[in-house]
Amino acid sequence: MPSPPTGIVTFLFTDIEDSTGLVRELGSAYPELIAEHRRLVRDAVEARGGYEIDCRGDEFFLAFTRPNDAVATAIAIQRDHDSYSWPAAHRVRVRMGIHTGEPAVEDDDYVGIDVHRVARLCSAGHGGQVLLSEATLEALEDADVEDLGEHELKGLAQPERIFQLVRNDAENDFPPLRLGQAPGAEDPQAEPVGGSAQTKGKLRVALADDSVLLREGIARLLAEAGFEIVGQSDTADDLLLKVRSYAPDVAVVDIRMPPTQTDEGLRAAQEIRSNHPDVGVLVLSQHVEAAYAMELLAESAEGVGYLLKDRVSDVDEFAAAVRRVAEGGSALDPTLVTQLVGRRRKHDPIEDLTPREREVLELMAEGRSNQAIAERLFITPRAVEKHITSLFGKLGLPPAPEDHRRVLAVLAFMRS
Repeated sequence: MPSPPTGIVTFLFTDIEDSTGLVRELGSAYPELIAEHRRLVRDAVEARGGYEIDCRGDEFFLAFTRPNDAVATAIAIQRDHDSYSWPAAHRVRVRMGIHTGEPAVEDDDYVGIDVHRVARLCSAGHGGQVLLSEATLEALEDADVEDLGEHELKGLAQPERIFQLVRNDAENDFPPLRLGQAPGAEDPQAEPVGGSAQTKGKLRVALADDSVLLREGIARLLAEAGFEIVGQSDTADDLLLKVRSYAPDVAVVDIRMPPTQTDEGLRAAQEIRSNHPDVGVLVLSQHVEAAYAMELLAESAEGVGYLLKDRVSDVDEFAAAVRRVAEGGSALDPTLVTQLVGRRRKHDPIEDLTPREREVLELMAEGRSNQAIAERLFITPRAVEKHITSLFGKLGLPPAPEDHRRVLAVLAFMRS
């Protein structure tokens, strides 16, 4: 296959609206539906000289030399999906975003803000809707569009003027844009499919801090973010009692607790990890104390977090960190990670990593998912996967379950 275009490129990003609902309703018949969806998309792309950059699940990331070809492909995909006889009347509705820019190329993959701009455009739309950036509209020879005005897209510094492609053979009235939703996110009304009971109900939190104002404030923030607060404590001993009694999904504890205000919270966290391995532990600290963090991570980085209290003010980030820890991931404060980066030892395999691989590993240490790493570094998820595979090899981590190797890689990083 020819190399993807360089210079000025028009990106087309697509995904299926409420694919989770389709999985739930179709069950074992869903793979057949996805296979037909992919065939329709690929036929339209091939007919108009497009390039398939990535395909994961129900999403496509496509590139075109000419913006008019991208728009023509989007229209063809919509029409082909509208006319197709889907199984059991389960209509497949595709939402799309189109943006034109001049992305950089790294490791045969596109990188830069343009990649994320097109993904955000797609995620803001509804099934059957095609959204265009102002840059694409200016590059088109001709297009029938509706101006939807300027909107803030999550993660982008400047508002984006968004236009909707108008089709004379289809309905053009859609609900307000879905703003602030991550790329690939499902319909917020859809229920999760499969998974543990944790993912289906509210995550349960036990909270310990001797400052009643801070403790109550954190409890309120987490409750508003959808967590269930099953217990609050002002001492480490009482936290341990709450954990034994209520079996929370995660315990959030201040590192310094009465009576000595030294490391009572840390000791409680270690005891929880030892005696209640199914309970995640997130330690809060006023300052970075690397030695304490290393003690907490001595055995494993699974279900562990260490954050500065200042992070609580960013409610979304804090809630995401609590959720990651509760679900067995890690959440390490960027300040702690930065401090540990400066540590060295002889023959450290970390030194063999490229600067980009090191950035990926640092974000893995913070507990970021591949998608979150891609957004932070302005690269595609596929590029993140390539870097992770490479760093696994350099760190001497043979093939194994992905999460297991991620934990080992983070521990290697922390101990370097």
